[in-house]
Amino acid sequence: MLDKIKSLSKDTLTYGVSTMVSRFLNFILVPFYTNFISPAEYGIVANIFAYIAILNVLFSIGMESGYFKFASSLEVGNKKQNFSHPFIAVFINALILSSVIFFFPAVFEPFFQTGYDHLILIKYTALILFFDAIVLVPFAYLRLNNKAKIFAMFKVINVVINVAMNLILIIGFKMGIEAILISNVIASFCTVLLLLPVIIKNLDFEFNSELFSELLRFSLPYIPAGISSNIIQVIDRPILLYLTDDKVTGIYTANYKLGIIMMLFVTIFDFAWRPFFLNHAKDPDAKKIFSKVMTLFIAVGSMICLATSVFLPEIIKIFGQDFRSGYYIIPVVLLAYLFNGIYVNLMPGIYFEKKTKYLPLITGIAAGLNVGVNFLLIPVMGMMGAALATLVSYMSMAIGLYIVVQKFYKIDYEYGKIMFLLISLFASFGLFLFLESVMGVHWYVGVIGVIVFTTLVFVFRVFDIRMAGRLLSGK
Repeated sequence: MLDKIKSLSKDTLTYGVSTMVSRFLNFILVPFYTNFISPAEYGIVANIFAYIAILNVLFSIGMESGYFKFASSLEVGNKKQNFSHPFIAVFINALILSSVIFFFPAVFEPFFQTGYDHLILIKYTALILFFDAIVLVPFAYLRLNNKAKIFAMFKVINVVINVAMNLILIIGFKMGIEAILISNVIASFCTVLLLLPVIIKNLDFEFNSELFSELLRFSLPYIPAGISSNIIQVIDRPILLYLTDDKVTGIYTANYKLGIIMMLFVTIFDFAWRPFFLNHAKDPDAKKIFSKVMTLFIAVGSMICLATSVFLPEIIKIFGQDFRSGYYIIPVVLLAYLFNGIYVNLMPGIYFEKKTKYLPLITGIAAGLNVGVNFLLIPVMGMMGAALATLVSYMSMAIGLYIVVQKFYKIDYEYGKIMFLLISLFASFGLFLFLESVMGVHWYVGVIGVIVFTTLVFVFRVFDIRMAGRLLSGK
């Protein structure tokens, strides 16, 4: 079992290095924007990208997940058909939708709120959506076929181009927020060019009706589920903009992005997790492996939450002065993404038993909670209300998926260890807040909190130190 978990950890590390480099390069744009773009302008950009995240689901129509399911087992059709059917479906769908947005931008202005004198921003958005959609299946192909290094290289190249174009257009050409979207268009188009060999190599225009039917049956529930998930992730910005103003939305968005540290961990884990559990679906000890992975994930995730939270007073200094007032939302956002990671951990049963029909219900309820809590708490608590709405939503998703999946794919998780981890996380953070109130804001106060949590984890054998050593050493 340890060898399999070690394999997962190595894959996670491979994706992790590239993703961390990519996200770091992307992340440096945040303080860059906060020093060159006003909070009001940043709020407009944040709103555009919020809708891009939601529309991505309509453009992909869940075919990335369908590709993973059927290309991993080849239960219907051959290898090329399992690539071509989802790719062509996404391409045609994305072409139609992006064309409508591109040629009729005024229709969509009330959503993007760019102002009718900046409709060109909506046209750029249509191009970003198209290019990003058509690379989903090729990137999934690289992951499923253990092409992690190529996957990583292409992702890094995309971000390098994006960052470079931002710097050139904003500093060199003195452009405003349109530079952000133009940079994304150029980077996304270059990524399509990089993936052309993969696309051409695997295209097959022979139609398999049975495969296409199975793909639709499995993938289509991801549309409402994906929309709901993205609503949870981004709808707080438009609601915050509606209930407050551009400035508050800009400050909230900049601080929320520090939660990217935890979201980054979840994303990296998911890159390796889906191919891993699909490849080990028929192993006799599969459920035991998945149980152990859950515990290890929560242990590492809790450490990331705590370490980031206690060093916030130092980290926040990278922001422009006008943006620092919202840092207090960051621990809540980090915890929310930890529960999102637990949700991701619970996905194997959905794939194995083809029960995607439950996902729209689970995520739909969570999205409804998110919208309701946002409207309830933002007028009272401001941006903290939006952060709490995100936490409530991800907690409900994790709990809901656990209840459903256990009915048809029961896994005996290490409940005692998981509860101890969560209690230790809150206790350590509480100790940090107490020491901070007594000793003041110093870096060594944060170190004390991290040491206490780590000691509790190893002393009470929640995480075996010998296992940790073997996983890290690769032996």
